[in-house]
Amino acid sequence: MPAERAAGGGIRIEGIGHTYLPPRGRPVTALDGVSLTVGHTEFVALLGPSGCGKSTLLYLIAGFLPIEQGSISVHGRSVVGPGPDRGVVFQHFALFPWKTVRENVLYGLEKQRLPRSERDERARDFIDMVHLTGFEDSYPSQLSGGMKQRVAIARTLAMDPDVLLMDEPFGALDAQTRSLMHEELLAILARAAKTVVFVTHDVQEAVLLSDRVAVMSARPGRIKEIVDVSGVGGRAGAIRDPGFVEQVEYIWGLVRDEALAAQGGAR
Repeated sequence: MPAERAAGGGIRIEGIGHTYLPPRGRPVTALDGVSLTVGHTEFVALLGPSGCGKSTLLYLIAGFLPIEQGSISVHGRSVVGPGPDRGVVFQHFALFPWKTVRENVLYGLEKQRLPRSERDERARDFIDMVHLTGFEDSYPSQLSGGMKQRVAIARTLAMDPDVLLMDEPFGALDAQTRSLMHEELLAILARAAKTVVFVTHDVQEAVLLSDRVAVMSARPGRIKEIVDVSGVGGRAGAIRDPGFVEQVEYIWGLVRDEALAAQGGAR
């Protein structure tokens, strides 16, 4: 990881373990001894088979789940619950259907008790950033999937979090819209640099968007390998480059082994 990413804060995850205790049945260990450092303004993708604990780790960073074992800190401060320094974008948009685009983006700003003029200006700026100017008064039911996700991203960015946590944000979109959203996200982050942790099942998506890919093992989730892909992706045409294809094939091999293990197959 470049030295400039290691300086100035970021996320530090040390020895994290997490076990779910269902009302019935046996306990399920989702994570076991996970350690990972995400540098300031670095983009790290979490990749691995279904059930490996990717989303669990993200929710622990967000403060949505209690930390049972190990520690997580953001910019040197221990995570003990949700906070304005961490913004979360979910797969299924999580918009208020009864609020317009503008009202959805304003929602978090109103909770911050900012002056109305500042709230309105910030909402306009971020609606423009995600290219939804002209749709301010539209409701989510009137928008396409890609537009809804752009509203969700604008709402999160308007809060100006230091860290952006994204849980398969494009997983519900069709292939064409997903490709466009990749370009959109890269452009947004070029203008508003953030520390990003991005959960995905898509190897190509992970290599295209991130600086490093953390491949997780089958449950209980551990970090199997961290692959530096900086300089390989970062632009739409990268998917045709030999270096990009090589990294995708290598990481897919790592994920495939764990997916087979998760299904009880031979490695």
